Amino acid sequence: MTTQPAVPAAVIVLAAGEGTRMRSATPKVLHPLGGRPLVGHALRAARGTAPEHLVVVLRHQADRVREALTGDFPSVLVALQDDVPGTGRAVQCALEALPADLSGTVLVTYGDVPLLSSATLQRLAGAHAAGGNAVTVLTALLADPTGYGRVLRDGTGVTGIVEQKDATAEQLAVREVNSGVYAFEAAALREALGRVGRDNAAGEVYLTDVLSLVRTAGGRVEALALEDEWEIRGVNDRAQLADLAAEANRRTLRRWMLAGVTIADPATTWIDADVVLEPDVTIRPGVQLHGTTRVATGAVVGPDSTLTDVEVGAGALVERTHGSSAVVGEGAQVGPFAFLRPGTRLGAEGKIGTFVETKNAVIGRGSKVPHLSYVGDATIGEHSNIGAASVFVNYDGVNKARTTVGDHVRMGSDNMYVAPVTVGDGAYSGAGTVIRKDVPAGALAINVAPQRNLEGWTLAKRPGTPAAEAAQRANDESTGTTASTDREIQP
Repeated sequence: MTTQPAVPAAVIVLAAGEGTRMRSATPKVLHPLGGRPLVGHALRAARGTAPEHLVVVLRHQADRVREALTGDFPSVLVALQDDVPGTGRAVQCALEALPADLSGTVLVTYGDVPLLSSATLQRLAGAHAAGGNAVTVLTALLADPTGYGRVLRDGTGVTGIVEQKDATAEQLAVREVNSGVYAFEAAALREALGRVGRDNAAGEVYLTDVLSLVRTAGGRVEALALEDEWEIRGVNDRAQLADLAAEANRRTLRRWMLAGVTIADPATTWIDADVVLEPDVTIRPGVQLHGTTRVATGAVVGPDSTLTDVEVGAGALVERTHGSSAVVGEGAQVGPFAFLRPGTRLGAEGKIGTFVETKNAVIGRGSKVPHLSYVGDATIGEHSNIGAASVFVNYDGVNKARTTVGDHVRMGSDNMYVAPVTVGDGAYSGAGTVIRKDVPAGALAINVAPQRNLEGWTLAKRPGTPAAEAAQRANDESTGTTASTDREIQP
């Protein structure tokens, strides 16, 4: 059946439940899937229909859920469900938040159905309008309908829906199930809800009772069958959450592969819904891309990397790296075994190498921190090199301070930069230097004491050890070594 898009007067998202089967202090609708809370998926799908009004119904930990929605859905109306239980009562509370003279199509959906798409909701609204229906219910045929309300029909259409706990043995054999997602004519919905009672096994105001009441009153009740049963699956426990997360991820990966991204091992790759990948990106095994991570054309990520809110430039390589809130420039290299903490910005053609940790650090074009170093609260200019085992000492126990390193600087291994300190353009430093004072441009910084060798120390202080025996053999092969030992060290 082909239907034209129709703009609903309102979409109501039901998200008031406690979700006791999740066994969690976190409200069920705030559990994450694909980098978004469950209710975030539902509200995005609803918003995609461009409704005149968007309402979410809350109750359990309502303030916490409302706060979580503020950033992404500032214009959503919030209705609070009272002590009367049931989906019908939840919809009544939502209608009370809408204009009293609201007319047209009202869609009802749920905050724990994360794979339901805007396109399906638009199809539902379109079928509802095209059929002149008072109610249109979204249904699906399931091999195992356990847990779902069954759709009851006669020769003229849908006669009603019975919840599993209230169904007879004959009704339980029905495989067509109610998704819980509906399109209603606003006036028919208001009138029927006013007549719904609580005479059922759960003592709740069932929204499903509206269908039989509308039909009895002469309204047309129809169904829109959905082939993709994943769209109507809800989350009631963590096992279902994991199943839906895996399916959502599978769809996300397929979408990116069809868009020109190489994903070497989909079985070990997880990509959040808001991640953006450009064509010819390569994702190697064991990669997780979270949040708003963006990866540009030709970049390679992985293996074994987790990036959250990281921007990776064109042609960059990021391998065996953990990173968050960081920027990797075009053609840059990161890893293996690097840790990019928030505020890291690596310039084009730069390098953050093996066992390097960075935080709040700006590293300029072509500059390198190759190995075994910590760069925190620092600015490094262009085409500079930081020697191995260097530490930017940014914290004095109370305050943090910043280090600035200029362009074309060559710093020795095992340097300590005691902030605040500045190293000028073109400067050098010797190995083992502790830089406590500013280094002028073009200067060589050294503070190493002259080396002193205490000859014969091992023979005198560690007699009988393998080291002493080795030293003795070497001395026996070298003329005069024993005599010098006697002069330096007295046993």
